[in-house]
Amino acid sequence: MDEFKRGAEESGHKVEVLDVCHMNINPCIGCIQCGYEGPCVQKDDTVIVKDKLLSSDVLVFATPTYFSTMNGMLKNLIDRFLPKWQDLGKHDVYFIITGHDGKRGLELVEKELITVFENLGNTVMGTIWGEGVWQKGEVMNTKAMLEAYKAGKNI
Repeated sequence: MDEFKRGAEESGHKVEVLDVCHMNINPCIGCIQCGYEGPCVQKDDTVIVKDKLLSSDVLVFATPTYFSTMNGMLKNLIDRFLPKWQDLGKHDVYFIITGHDGKRGLELVEKELITVFENLGNTVMGTIWGEGVWQKGEVMNTKAMLEAYKAGKNI
């Protein structure tokens, strides 16, 4: 994510990174009090994230893979898109997916994310693969870093 951000900023874009793993994002409880149009009855940082998404042109979602799926906090956030989901389209979206598997082992996560974000009315611009990484920081030595930088530079 840092390299994508660096490339985008060098091209004159304003970039803000939201780390949902360090935010208060509760899982959807399925109460449907939102009536699918909001607001959600839960009071947490999801409101902050949605406000930022609505005011953005380009979205980048980065996730490690755990047991062939996306990070649980990202999934919680996506589930919480339910209220007002109709407003979350019209963005260019990029994904950064990392994991110890090769690309084939990471593609399930990409398929899930593409399905979600295209169904919301977004355009998926591409995926950056951090293949073969397991420990924190291992991705720093992969081609994914240069690819992320170039993608950010070219938005």
